[in-house]
Amino acid sequence: MAHEVNFDGLIGPTHNYAGLSRGNVASASNAGGASSPKQAALQGLAKMRFMAGLGLKQGVLPPQQRPDLGVLRRLGFTGDDQKILRDAEEADPTLLAAVWSASSMWAANAATVSPSADTADAKVHFTPANLASNFHRSLEPATTTRALRMIFADERRFTVHDPLPCQARYSDEGAANHMRFAPEHGKPGVELFVYGIDGHDPTITTRRFPTRQTRAACEAIARLHRLDPERVVFARQHPDAIDAGVFHNDVIATSNANVFLFHEQAFATPRSMITDVAGPLDCRPHPVEARGVDFSIREAVSSYIFNSQIVTMPDGSMTLVAPEEVREHKRVHAFVDRVIDDPSNPIARVEYIDVRESMRNGGGPACLRLRVVMTDEELAAVNRSVLFTDDLDRRLTAWIEKHYPDTLTLKDLTDPRLARNCLDALDELTGILGLPDLYPFQR
Repeated sequence: MAHEVNFDGLIGPTHNYAGLSRGNVASASNAGGASSPKQAALQGLAKMRFMAGLGLKQGVLPPQQRPDLGVLRRLGFTGDDQKILRDAEEADPTLLAAVWSASSMWAANAATVSPSADTADAKVHFTPANLASNFHRSLEPATTTRALRMIFADERRFTVHDPLPCQARYSDEGAANHMRFAPEHGKPGVELFVYGIDGHDPTITTRRFPTRQTRAACEAIARLHRLDPERVVFARQHPDAIDAGVFHNDVIATSNANVFLFHEQAFATPRSMITDVAGPLDCRPHPVEARGVDFSIREAVSSYIFNSQIVTMPDGSMTLVAPEEVREHKRVHAFVDRVIDDPSNPIARVEYIDVRESMRNGGGPACLRLRVVMTDEELAAVNRSVLFTDDLDRRLTAWIEKHYPDTLTLKDLTDPRLARNCLDALDELTGILGLPDLYPFQR
């Protein structure tokens, strides 16, 4: 028996709207606004509670140490915390915002994961993403790697690799550019790696926004995870999609078991890609394609329909978990209704959830989670403290209510008392999650 466990990123107390992610339309459009860290974290926790209430397995990933004043010291800023914060703001406000960023909340970028059913050594493999394309996110891999090794510590069952070299050729954004198809979670599958640029074939390029995932990174991860080359497919994002704001593949496509939900403009060669997936797959794939006549790619980006989660329920049926924004887009909502009403479609129902604080910063339901398929034995070997329970729910709710600011603006990022309060909160959190000495300031 195998289960898909969704590990959601716990939204940190420094959640703010700095607009640091070029190519992320929502992030850019809300830059400079006042955020609500407490509301954001409670919305994220409510999502985990909802998923667990469906009878699904749910876990929690910790936020990063923020603010990370050690980074500012490495860049030459000196003095006490107040001086460092003020000097950094004067030198470069975007640098100051970067060391406060709560972007690790989007756990789909934490790592790429291959289940034991797919790997030659029958272990679950993790490769933490290097997130080389954005400075604020490139600060995350060390703590992410440490957290994953603490959560999945049993080396008989799990292998947590080092991130790929943090360099443009191997730019890796994690599971947001990775999908898996299989008859069911515990059966051998076909893994689809999606990239934006191929260093050996630069003929297709974007014009407006940069690409983030490279084919070289995808190929390296497939080798590290000891995947069967006959059951691996590499597909290229359509450059027009990237220029429309599809900075990650999970903004324009998603999958579950044999179901493949995507927009016709998602990939450079969609027809041949589906054929490549179907060949080694031990079941018939079920593609669900949205066309331009259904809704435009820009409507897909603004609604985040493809950043929904498709999940297999305990009774074997499938449910689409979509952001509330989908319901507010007339044409997108109509498309979802048609999909659900189609008796031949495995997706039987849709549920809408409110993650508006995350959405305003450019991440929907699927961005907030890292999918890990595990057998019963593998799940039993996971650090139990991070698995979602009613008790953990109560403790995290009380922790958020105690420590999180109601609102946060960019002007607040020079406040040394806020910085100290955030670290105190994280120190307490590691006790709740059973992750002692996770953060640099604790060691």
